Amino acid sequence: MTITTGADLRAAAADTVAAERSTLIDLSHDLHDHPELSFEETRSAGVLADLFEGRGFAVERGAYGIETAFTAVVGTGPVNAVLCAEYDALPGLGHACGHNVIAAITTGAALALAPLTDALDITLTVLGTPAEEHGGGKVELLRAGAFESATLSAMVHPINGDTEVPAEAVTMQCVDRFDVVFRGRAAHAAAAPGEAINAESAAVLAQTAVALLRQHVPDGMRLSVVSNAAGRVTNIVPAEAVLSAEVRSADLEQMLDVKRRMLACFEGAAIATGCGWEQRRAEPRYLSITPDLPLAKAWNANITALGRTIAPPAHGQGGSTDMGNVSRVVPSIHPIITIPDAAGPPHTIEFAAGARTPSADAAVLDAATALAQTVVDAATDTGTRAELLRRQAARTPGSTMIDQNAD
Repeated sequence: MTITTGADLRAAAADTVAAERSTLIDLSHDLHDHPELSFEETRSAGVLADLFEGRGFAVERGAYGIETAFTAVVGTGPVNAVLCAEYDALPGLGHACGHNVIAAITTGAALALAPLTDALDITLTVLGTPAEEHGGGKVELLRAGAFESATLSAMVHPINGDTEVPAEAVTMQCVDRFDVVFRGRAAHAAAAPGEAINAESAAVLAQTAVALLRQHVPDGMRLSVVSNAAGRVTNIVPAEAVLSAEVRSADLEQMLDVKRRMLACFEGAAIATGCGWEQRRAEPRYLSITPDLPLAKAWNANITALGRTIAPPAHGQGGSTDMGNVSRVVPSIHPIITIPDAAGPPHTIEFAAGARTPSADAAVLDAATALAQTVVDAATDTGTRAELLRRQAARTPGSTMIDQNAD
């Protein structure tokens, strides 16, 4: 094939994905069969790095000081398209968020784009991003400068269902996770209960207060609290109790306001029981996604051309992702791809099973094709390319490395 137009390049990308079908499906299944938790994805990162190294990419393992991160780069053009690959799993559930599918999608798109980098005049960077489920791998990579040279960034996430959502509608929620520690005084529960200050009582009271708060927050917000540690035996009044909490909202200011109200619940429980208390950040804050509209429209056109139906979502999205943080500083999209065989939503055993089915395999191939074609569109559309490069040039050095945790 003589490649002369954007249409030719899109067709070439689709042909490569089709030719790599077995490689991509085998990769998805292999990652699914070997789940690894956040920042422990040694095998998964190694499998992906080995694959890209074998295909001629320049690979750096342990990139940006993170052991289970990597970069795989090909091309030297001024447009740096950064495609993110996630591969961490969930405790007790395995790949119940389908990150095996995500990694295979990104791999497929990268393999499709690699032979086209000269024609597109782009640099293609695959960024292995660990610890999305917990730990904020992309936030740590942002801080380390991994996105400083990015012109655009993208990835695709699977979900249950059979109707695609427009990419510009995939915004998700901000989430702030923190731990609360109550400290009291231990004493014998029968012989000297009056000498005790019960930290577990403070934890119970706080959880009750948060439960009552839930009915008085804006629709769509989510407040969660779980107990991580308290009393161990019945004859000792607990001196310490630890709670893990999170608050979610699509709106950052709204989330911060309700977080302050949650903290008042913990403070009130401490006052009522006579305990001391402190709160500390558990992991980096995730921000809601700000999709880039031209990239989103390109994705919508490409996924529709593959025979998938797009319709606006019937309700809001309750999940969160550290890709939202990336989207605040680099033009980005985080579209979703459906897996009809998944009998339940993400973070269920049903979705874990669905992430290794024929419809999950089809999602890998379709999304890899559409993602590669979206990069082709961004690189070949004169107006889109120029605007992306203008925005990149306008960024001040270090602007992608800012602290996004400020209250």
